[in-house]
Amino acid sequence: MSPSIREGDMETGATDGTAIVFPGMGPVQFSDVAEFMRGDPSARRLIAVADDVLGYSLVEHFQRSESDYSEAAQVAFMVNCVALSEWAERTLGVEPSICVGPSFGGKAAAAYSGALSFEDAVRMTAELARCTDDYFDHEHKDIVTHSFVRTPEPGLRDVLAELDERGEWYDISCYIDHDFYMLSLAERQVEWLQQRIRAIGGLPLYTMRPPMHSAAFQPLRRRAEEEVFRGLRFADPRLPVVDDHDGALLTTGDGVRTMLLDGFVRPLRWPEVVATLRRLEVAKVCVSGPDSLFGRVAVTRENFAVTPVNPRMAMLPRPARVA
Repeated sequence: MSPSIREGDMETGATDGTAIVFPGMGPVQFSDVAEFMRGDPSARRLIAVADDVLGYSLVEHFQRSESDYSEAAQVAFMVNCVALSEWAERTLGVEPSICVGPSFGGKAAAAYSGALSFEDAVRMTAELARCTDDYFDHEHKDIVTHSFVRTPEPGLRDVLAELDERGEWYDISCYIDHDFYMLSLAERQVEWLQQRIRAIGGLPLYTMRPPMHSAAFQPLRRRAEEEVFRGLRFADPRLPVVDDHDGALLTTGDGVRTMLLDGFVRPLRWPEVVATLRRLEVAKVCVSGPDSLFGRVAVTRENFAVTPVNPRMAMLPRPARVA
């Protein structure tokens, strides 16, 4: 159940022990990021580029969004993550030598690393949002992804064995920590799952729709590759990207492209990423973006010095530098 640590040979490219992490996307209210989007110079510049690509005002559409994962909300999240990385560079002096983008964060990682131009990253994010929405409007309408914590592996094995006995389909979508998972399953089974998780001392968290990261979504991967990725040009990244599915170190544009597509069908394995960063002697991670997960879980905090870089922090007054 727990992902193994692979000891394969790698070219590290790591010299200063700092990784930049672009977090997965969670719900973000416009009011939480409005000041940053309107006031930060990098954000304003990148939003102007995004507006040109999209053909509409990103800020206005995001402000009017009724869904946490609308097209505008997704593009805004990616834009803010990249803008915050620029803020971290110029304000905190962050100079990462390696890049990570778990789940949705892979889109920002592709742009920051240079594997995709920023314009193409905006285009990809918007088109994938449309493609995914349309797919789940017609397919797998009964499947959701539920997250839970404080559930050690042996207890989870027992719960999954019960699902097997009941003949119920499921797929582990995310391995976040040694006791933190996300499970895709039929929505009608969520209440039962929550009860079983509580019974073994765990804590159910939230249910996501659309679901994510399951081999059952192979048709969506094929559709995304045909409809979205065919028009994108990937270059070799200027700094290595760690694959969030297995911890592999990616140094080619094709590798980053495959990682993004595989996000539809392969589970996220954050402990694998942490293991790779440790082998590369990374000591510090800068989490660039609104984050309530990857910079906070124990497996991250116990292994690295974590610097969170979020819109609220970026807008706080800072003391003037002494010449």
